[in-house]
Amino acid sequence: MNLIKFLSVVLPVTLCTLSLQAQKDSDLIQFSGVVITNDSLDPVPFANVMIANSGRGTTTDIYGYFSFVAQKGDSVVFSSVGFHRARYMIPDTLEGNRYSLMQVMVRDTITLQETTIYPWPTREQFKQAFLAMRIPDSDVDRAQRNLERSDLIVRMDQMMPSGSETFKSSMQQYQSQLYHAGQATPIQLLNPVAWSQFVQAWKRGDFQSERKRGGQ
Repeated sequence: MNLIKFLSVVLPVTLCTLSLQAQKDSDLIQFSGVVITNDSLDPVPFANVMIANSGRGTTTDIYGYFSFVAQKGDSVVFSSVGFHRARYMIPDTLEGNRYSLMQVMVRDTITLQETTIYPWPTREQFKQAFLAMRIPDSDVDRAQRNLERSDLIVRMDQMMPSGSETFKSSMQQYQSQLYHAGQATPIQLLNPVAWSQFVQAWKRGDFQSERKRGGQ
């Protein structure tokens, strides 16, 4: 008798629960779609697609695509930084278990207050740092400094002879040896060209010793 009473109470509740669960499962759909902008129809990546007043939802991928399980009649909220929020109600009269949507989002213009950033806490510290700042030389200043006559003379003296100059000097010495072959080499004391070269070398200091050059 007690078993019959228990079954008469529990069985209707169980059947009602199973019926509600079956009806609830039948309301589940695969909700998919793409989120785009209203001005250029570009996809909105990483936008939030959430069921209102719940923690269920997903985010769009880099192409603005989303897909998740929802219920018929759910209110879906679309949100993304730089866009107005959008809301869409899934129809509760759907017959299938799949539903697709192309959601358009409108750009939101956000005006921020002006912010002035100072690199130094006080004007006095900024003035001191500005006056002590060393401005690098420009390309023109470096070029003029490299073209000074004294620097050019020093570089000319330190420059090694080129290949053509070395070959020309060697050929001249060889021709001189052939020209004076079999006879004594003439003395250059009466050669005005040799005296001119000697005077120029003496003015340049070619005959100074290395110790004296280092002292200068």
